[in-house]
Amino acid sequence: MTFYHLCSVAGHRLGNHNGVAPYSASKHAVTVLTEGLRRELVQLGSKIRVTSISPGAVDTDMIKSVMGQGPIPEGEFPLLQVEDIANAVTYVLGTPPHVQVHEITIKPIGEKS
Repeated sequence: MTFYHLCSVAGHRLGNHNGVAPYSASKHAVTVLTEGLRRELVQLGSKIRVTSISPGAVDTDMIKSVMGQGPIPEGEFPLLQVEDIANAVTYVLGTPPHVQVHEITIKPIGEKS
């Protein structure tokens, strides 16, 4: 069995945009909870795997609201696609039972932070 938590790179560092501190704090909490759960399961001798997937900016309505309501000009701000995150989940779920993927961080090529 595998649990995966979708986090964010914002859970590992504070972003550069005003107003993102609460979002970053919530994602940092997910990061810490994931590691705490993993350690508790190991202590219990469980074979349950726990993975955190932390993407950078993904082309979703949320990122568009953070960046402004209009379309993001092509190439100005590189974005991941939802399928990229789905592929990461598929990878994690497809690993052999003895493999523990702790963390996957995914960023688009050209992301500056």
